[in-house]
Amino acid sequence: MDLVKLTINGQEIEVEAGTTILKAAELMGIDIPRLCYDEDLSSVGACRLCVVEVQGARALVASCATAVTPGMVVETHSPAVMEARRTILELLIANHPLDCLTCEKAGDCKLMDYCYEYGIKESSFEGEKHDYPIDDSNPFIVRDMNKCILCGKCVRACDEITGQNTIDFAYRGFKCKTTTFYDEELVESNCVFCGQCVAVCPTGALTEKQMQGQGRRWELKRTRTTCPFCGTGCNFDLCTKDGKIVGVLSNPKAPTNGRALCVKGRFGWDFVHSEKRLTTPLIKKDGEFVPASWDEALDLIATRFKEIKEKYGPDAFAALSSARCTNEENYLVQKFTRAVMGTNNVDHCART
Repeated sequence: MDLVKLTINGQEIEVEAGTTILKAAELMGIDIPRLCYDEDLSSVGACRLCVVEVQGARALVASCATAVTPGMVVETHSPAVMEARRTILELLIANHPLDCLTCEKAGDCKLMDYCYEYGIKESSFEGEKHDYPIDDSNPFIVRDMNKCILCGKCVRACDEITGQNTIDFAYRGFKCKTTTFYDEELVESNCVFCGQCVAVCPTGALTEKQMQGQGRRWELKRTRTTCPFCGTGCNFDLCTKDGKIVGVLSNPKAPTNGRALCVKGRFGWDFVHSEKRLTTPLIKKDGEFVPASWDEALDLIATRFKEIKEKYGPDAFAALSSARCTNEENYLVQKFTRAVMGTNNVDHCART
């Protein structure tokens, strides 16, 4: 393994060849701001907020897209770098609604965080502003392109994680925006509504429709759990407020899926609060279903299973498992069917 020695902020460090300046700085505990960079996506150096000063370079360089070289001397927070970042932030908010008091992403917006860190309260650049209509045509995602900073993370997530290529950059100059083919509403495109774009968006341009008005991110309790919709074992954070589920958010540390989720995993949680859900076991007595305790219901099931097996034989029993169960639960079902009930009559519902 080839190692490269360089100096960052007066301290020497050795890293693997090919490591970016940004990653090398992170290894030293140095935080460099970034809006377009995401470790799960390709680096494009679009926002330029991660610029650093490299001794001998003609201009500031994007640390997320520049590999280290032997003997490189880097300053991550020099006066020139700090001034450049302030200017970039002013340019970004020059055409960005400053409705942070009512924005759904307040408290979870990287642009807001960096403006606070660098003391940017308003922009000195004045000019025409976008006035795009808000696209809430589908039941899952709200798109406010007036808040888009053209970082391209949604475009790369749709391409590199989901593989759908539903959105890309269209038009040029001031009119440039991320949109679908033919600039249609999202609901009319080939979008599968997985929400990967929402998960990586650093501003309020993309938000979860179901979580609108349900609470600020810091008010939500996040509980990491396993998605119940199939046996893949995807993890996510179940968000609750006042004891009620209000949404699902990706967890980058999920071992199986990272932040990737399908439409069911990210948005298919609303059945939890459906009035049609059973809240207690029911047992049929005299032709009518009546509420029962779990102990009473399970005892009845065990008794009836035993009676059926003794009277009609093992093959009178069959088990149908569910694609919504985990692999471990499905294994237990087939083990119970074969070892306890004594039959191979076991199948599942995953028919394509």
